[in-house]
Amino acid sequence: MTSLAAPRRILGEPLRRIEDIRLLRGEGSFVDNLGLADALHVTFVRSTIAHAKIAGIDCSAAKRLGARVFTAADADFGVFALPPDAVVPFQDPRLFRPFLARDKVRFVGEIVAVVVTESHAAGLDAVELVDVEYDELPVVVDPRAALRGEVILFPDMGTNVVSRAELGSTGGEIFTDCDTVVSGTLVSPRIAPLPLEPRSAAVAIEGGRLTVWLTTQMPNLDRDGFTFFLGLDPANVRVVGGDVDGAFGAKGIGAEEVLVAWAAKTIGRPVRWTESRSESLMAMRQARGQVLAFKLGGSRDGKFSAYKLDVIQDAGAYPFFATYLPVLTGLMASGVYDIPKVEYRSRSVVTNTMTVGPTRGAGRAEAAQAIERAVDLFAAELGMDTAELRFRNMIRSDRLPHTTPTGARYDSGDYAKAVKLTLEAAGYDALRELQRRRREEGAPRQLGIGISAYVEVTNHRVQQEFAAVELTAHGEAILRTGSFSHGQGHETTFAMIIAERLGLPLESVRVIAGDTDQVPRGLGTYASKSAQIGGVSASTVAIELVERARLIVGELVEASADDIVLDRAAGRFHVKGTDVGFTWAELADKLVAEGRLGDLKVDGDHGSDAPTYPSGAHVAVVEVDIETGAVEVHRVVALDDAGTVINPLVADGQVHGGIAMGIGQALFEEVRYDERGTPLSASLASYRVPCAADLPSFELLRMETPTPFNALGVKGIGESGTVGVTPAIQNAVVDALLPFGIRHVDMPITPERVWRAIRGAVP
Repeated sequence: MTSLAAPRRILGEPLRRIEDIRLLRGEGSFVDNLGLADALHVTFVRSTIAHAKIAGIDCSAAKRLGARVFTAADADFGVFALPPDAVVPFQDPRLFRPFLARDKVRFVGEIVAVVVTESHAAGLDAVELVDVEYDELPVVVDPRAALRGEVILFPDMGTNVVSRAELGSTGGEIFTDCDTVVSGTLVSPRIAPLPLEPRSAAVAIEGGRLTVWLTTQMPNLDRDGFTFFLGLDPANVRVVGGDVDGAFGAKGIGAEEVLVAWAAKTIGRPVRWTESRSESLMAMRQARGQVLAFKLGGSRDGKFSAYKLDVIQDAGAYPFFATYLPVLTGLMASGVYDIPKVEYRSRSVVTNTMTVGPTRGAGRAEAAQAIERAVDLFAAELGMDTAELRFRNMIRSDRLPHTTPTGARYDSGDYAKAVKLTLEAAGYDALRELQRRRREEGAPRQLGIGISAYVEVTNHRVQQEFAAVELTAHGEAILRTGSFSHGQGHETTFAMIIAERLGLPLESVRVIAGDTDQVPRGLGTYASKSAQIGGVSASTVAIELVERARLIVGELVEASADDIVLDRAAGRFHVKGTDVGFTWAELADKLVAEGRLGDLKVDGDHGSDAPTYPSGAHVAVVEVDIETGAVEVHRVVALDDAGTVINPLVADGQVHGGIAMGIGQALFEEVRYDERGTPLSASLASYRVPCAADLPSFELLRMETPTPFNALGVKGIGESGTVGVTPAIQNAVVDALLPFGIRHVDMPITPERVWRAIRGAVP
């Protein structure tokens, strides 16, 4: 780690992550590695049928093996419904998932029984002995078929449509004055979040108090969830996060975690559970799953005037957040383009599949995929360069803030500059010339160049985060934050904020997060909001601590607080124009001696005043083998503008991860089911993810347009790469295939799909 023995300005410095040292040494604290004496093991009996009535469950053989087996008849709670003050918008209570299926199962993997054994191996054996009798029902897995309503998952509702949304223009024909109109349908396929660490939970009980160790993104909200579901006093539940190896929106309290806690409470012994990779791919909340029908109209000289987007959202068997995700898609429907008339409609439908929820880029990634494909189709229709078409239609920086027809109020950015810088770095003109020569030669490997310009929303609900900072007896600082890292590097970036504000060395700041006994409240980390609420809150309480310290120093030296200044370079308070004063350590000594150290402790909840809108541009260069359909990504040039950057090294790491995930969706990843609802991608042998050999060295550019809506000027960065790169890759592949008359290839763009598209196009 870079030495900071002499305190100095460090915000914006590319400092190595503090947490990496212990993780690389194998000293991380993960739930599955937790030593928990006398712990029992939970194994779940999961439905092997996608849609059926439960005719009977025979647990006798498993019980003879010594297992404890619990079914819905044994449980004293009902459904996985959020607490009343946190209900997901548009959610009908009839759609809530039961913790244990009682009368019916609606997807393969739904929990039918809980088996508790002395060892994990015994649990695997006992699960095989639980005999469940099913009466199969018709199955629907395609959201378009679900929309037709031939198979109804919840008969008392009479429909599979569980939510609707309309934004922008409603009523009237918006394309009447358009000279040119293009349309198409894009499928944003289901993907698995696939964190390196699967879900895991361990629960100990002592004196009626539960301690839950959890792979999570939001420990405090999960504590509230356990309290709600199990009917406990909040003081009797503690949640500890520890180190979490990836989450991407899919970790936290769910049916499995509540059942583990319930088993511990019921039996009175520690209980633990860790899912297998196959179990994770089958039963962890999935993502995307949208069918997007788009229509873009404008003039022959390339000026857009109307855009329509119609979305069918696959919600899975139990909708949860999938009723809300399409709202984010609609909010960001028109992307970076100045389109006067925008019409958006969405319908979320249930299917006999695993629940769909938020994962990196939730809702916003799908919007970018649709509008960027529409723009490329429009360019192909006019015979215009795709970059030139984008420049003609982008919202100008001098028009920001800008409110779109669907209600997004963009804060700051320079969309055209981002594209210009990215094209220059990629050598766009030279790439087009190389492409032209290859086309003329009829080369077996054709070059494709894809452009994506995007804007997304972070902190959409305008929330605040808890932070508390205090001075220690040794003159160091402790920050307690409700934000919680699962790979984002908060331990480093938040320490940098505190060190900068207080004038302390980085190693003199300790960050505490993830333990509800240590941090009384907080939202956790999701939706790319940590810096703009957690970071801003940390900065605010640190500034308040300095002001409080100035008052105390003024008292001690008998001077006006207005005359006390903090020399951050030296970490020392002094009276203006004199050497009279104290370092933080000297001030701590004084306060300890007087029993007043507690006077230097500040807490509060702070954040942004409004949502922020990160933006950027990506250029992808691919080669497509015309004989085999294989796609090779040669270059990705990315500019992701997230406002003020606290630590460039950490920000770049977030972009790297986002780009890798976005390329995965474009080329490799898809959760698939057969017509009976059986998962076809329940292992890493059948669910393909990119490896290092599939990815080039990413070329990252930097541009910072601070937001005016928070004190740090920061926006979200965790999802930006995912939002930007997927359409760039898809556009690049289609661009390589344009000479064959091919205008679209569905994702994931596998060699087979490319090969079939070429063979179908060649006379």
